[in-house]
Amino acid sequence: MKFLVGDAMVTAATGARSLDGDDPLVVMVHGAGMDRTIWSQQTRYLAHHGFRAAAVDVPGHGTSEGEPLATVEAIGEWLLDVIDALGGSAHLVGHSMGALAALHAAGVDGDKASGRVMSLSLLGVGMAMPVHPELLAAAQDNDALADQLITAWGHGKRQHIGRNPTPGLWMLGGGVAMLDGTADGVLATDLLACNAYVNVAEAASRVRCPSLVIAGDSDRMTPSKSGQAVAEQLADASFVELADTGHTMMLERPAEVRQLLLAHLTG
Repeated sequence: MKFLVGDAMVTAATGARSLDGDDPLVVMVHGAGMDRTIWSQQTRYLAHHGFRAAAVDVPGHGTSEGEPLATVEAIGEWLLDVIDALGGSAHLVGHSMGALAALHAAGVDGDKASGRVMSLSLLGVGMAMPVHPELLAAAQDNDALADQLITAWGHGKRQHIGRNPTPGLWMLGGGVAMLDGTADGVLATDLLACNAYVNVAEAASRVRCPSLVIAGDSDRMTPSKSGQAVAEQLADASFVELADTGHTMMLERPAEVRQLLLAHLTG
């Protein structure tokens, strides 16, 4: 579906269900260089288990209009505008860059005590998200090497030899294809935003809603230990580590992530 945030059109996947009605709303936001399709294994599931699910394309990604937002703070504020546009309150779920943005949004909402963010789920998050210089340079040059590095570093060892939960699909090839479809300059903008964001502890201290942090024990981009440290900064948080899992746990462990999200959202 498409809807307006300000004067720009936003695209969201809804699990083939309408966002009309009174069911609780879940807004899911992707990581750097990615789009709404990263949540395909969770969107439809939540949409058929009592929620209105919206996996959104951040401006400049997928088919959402606008220029990519240059800071995590800007993406977080945009997420609050998305919630307002879709009904005024929502559960926020974010991955990687999207996790930082969701955390920032929940922190702002906690300060305002407006109740727009009902719960927070963070996947592949850390106390900091420094970007490897080789990856950043490749992204700034719009070099296909950047897509290959993110995909290789972003998946656990088992995914490098197959093991896609969806039979017949190539996990690493799919990751490269998704990143390759991003417009020039978008990935570099995203990575610079992640690199520059140093306010994780401050944002976490302001969050008032129940939170869930999911980490992969083989995550080389946001190590599990750093994810646990984020959970410890949150006032009301659960931490779960998934075995044999890298950074893209919603693809690598879709069933487990679905169940964890559902339990958190209904708990």
